[in-house]
Amino acid sequence: MSASPKPPAFDPADPLGLDDLLDPEDLAVRDTVRSWAADRVLPYVADWYEKGELPGIRELARELGSIGALGMSLTGYGCAGASSVQYGLACLELEAADSGIRSLVSVQGSLAMYAIHAYGSEEQKNEWLPRMASGEVIGCFGLTEPDHGSDPAGMRTFAKRDGGGTSRSSGAESGGDWVLSGRKMWITNGSVAGVAVVWARTEDGIRGFVVPTDRPGFSAPEIKHKWSLRASVTSELVLDDVRLPADAVLPEVTGLRGPLGCLSHARYGIVWGSMGAARASFEAALEYARTREQFGRPIGGFQLTQAKLADMAVELHKGILLAHHLGRRMDAGRLRPEQISFGKLNNVREAIEICRTARTILGANGISLEYPVMRHATNLESVLTYEGTVEMHQLVLGKALTGLDAFR
Repeated sequence: MSASPKPPAFDPADPLGLDDLLDPEDLAVRDTVRSWAADRVLPYVADWYEKGELPGIRELARELGSIGALGMSLTGYGCAGASSVQYGLACLELEAADSGIRSLVSVQGSLAMYAIHAYGSEEQKNEWLPRMASGEVIGCFGLTEPDHGSDPAGMRTFAKRDGGGTSRSSGAESGGDWVLSGRKMWITNGSVAGVAVVWARTEDGIRGFVVPTDRPGFSAPEIKHKWSLRASVTSELVLDDVRLPADAVLPEVTGLRGPLGCLSHARYGIVWGSMGAARASFEAALEYARTREQFGRPIGGFQLTQAKLADMAVELHKGILLAHHLGRRMDAGRLRPEQISFGKLNNVREAIEICRTARTILGANGISLEYPVMRHATNLESVLTYEGTVEMHQLVLGKALTGLDAFR
């Protein structure tokens, strides 16, 4: 009998050998994004976070466009046409740098660009997607309102018909201009966006609108005094009788199916991205445990510390494996929204716990911006609740498991 092949050496950075699931193109995408983040984000992000700003966001967007990270899993119109797994790997690497950077990319690609790509007219796609893919134009996504977050069906922003219409294409809907009024809240990229996808009530139901942000009546004051996602632009959108041509509406969808479809795509990115924040915190704790000495030896040599590191590693790499599984299902066209809820619920909760445990290993140093742990922990408090709170994802799964709707 021939001898069994010798297994490779144990790799603390990849204890389950998950890199074996990736092909060379996957690894190239991951390495490109990781290298960009190491060069353009990590040296500066602690300072950005401390100051509560993201300077040079337009330049960063153009750079992200140049490496194909904006709308990267979309096809055509200047988009990279990458696989869902490759998009997920990019989200993981971006959030390992900072959740705010991953949010910039997610809102651009998975919300604003995805809405236009999935539900827009050919004219809308040609007008906006190439410039958004390159980072020339930043987009935002207006769904959440000051009084309506988890229940978007209750939105108060409305759009009404007015006049004879100023449609710019013969194939567009007729019936006059649209006039939008209302407010949206907690909008990533809002103050720097050149275009906003805004969801509003109409006589025909909820519709999406492509809104150039230079329209009279549109404003986007930035939200200050945040203690989470500080290296990110977050805004309110104010729509004060914003007049749009008839063809500004997204023609291919009516009802909540539109925005919820976009949110599913963005939530998938969070399943991966949250593991990036967890990985960065785990790696900081592991390195600290190897070098920090107490009682005459490194603290990583004590049983309690090793137990923490082992538990963190188990949850981190289980989460990455879950993300990979969901990515393969998405690429095969078999991923359901309930499965995305499964992933977001598990991975964000576990990422926060990993950050909190990492902070205990670092002791007082864990609260310092010299280390990434507290920054990631506070960012994840936002990730935990945006694009679906813990409770909403629990109820999505509860309904799927029981067949009973507890939402109403």
